[in-house]
Amino acid sequence: MTTTNMIDTRTTESAPAPTAAIAAAEAARSRPDFAKSAPKVYRALVGFDAAAREGLDPALVELIQIRASHLNHCAYCLHMHTNDARKAGESEDRLHMVAVWREARHFFTEKEQAALALTEAVTLVADGGVPDDVYAEAAARFDERELAQVLALICTINTWNRVALATARVAGTDERR
Repeated sequence: MTTTNMIDTRTTESAPAPTAAIAAAEAARSRPDFAKSAPKVYRALVGFDAAAREGLDPALVELIQIRASHLNHCAYCLHMHTNDARKAGESEDRLHMVAVWREARHFFTEKEQAALALTEAVTLVADGGVPDDVYAEAAARFDERELAQVLALICTINTWNRVALATARVAGTDERR
C-alpha cells in the first residue's frame, strides 16, 4: 500500500492578531463608557458586587459569573471571568464544562450544581420564574446568609452583563488590569 503525503495548498485568510483585533473593535465602539458617564451608579454597582461576593468561595463566585455570562451571551464578562477563574487556579476541564454542567456533574460539587441551577433559573426568570425544586435544592446546600449572597451575586452579574451588552463592551478590554 502506498501512502501519499498531501499538502494543502489552498490559501486561507489568517485571523488578525488578538491584541490588534481587540484594539480595532474597541476603537470602533461608539457607545458611552458606563463608568465615566454614570460614575455614581457604577460605584454603587461595584459596591453591590463586592458585598454580594463577600464570604463566598471565590471558585463558586466565578462559576456563577461564567454561567450567567454564557446564558446572557456576554463575551466581555465571559472573557473576564474565565480569566479570573484561571488566575485563581480553576482547571481548564471545569471551565470547559460550565456550559454543559448538567451533563458533566462529576466535575462539580453538589453545592456548585445547586448554585449553577439557581443561576440559570434567576438569569432566565422570564421563562417561568424560579422553580420551587431549584430553590429548595439551593436552600439545602447554602445557609440563609450564603443563599442571600448567592442570589445577590446572580443579580449583580446579570446587571453587569446587561451593562456590558448595552454599551457594547469588547471582550479582552478589561480595564481592571
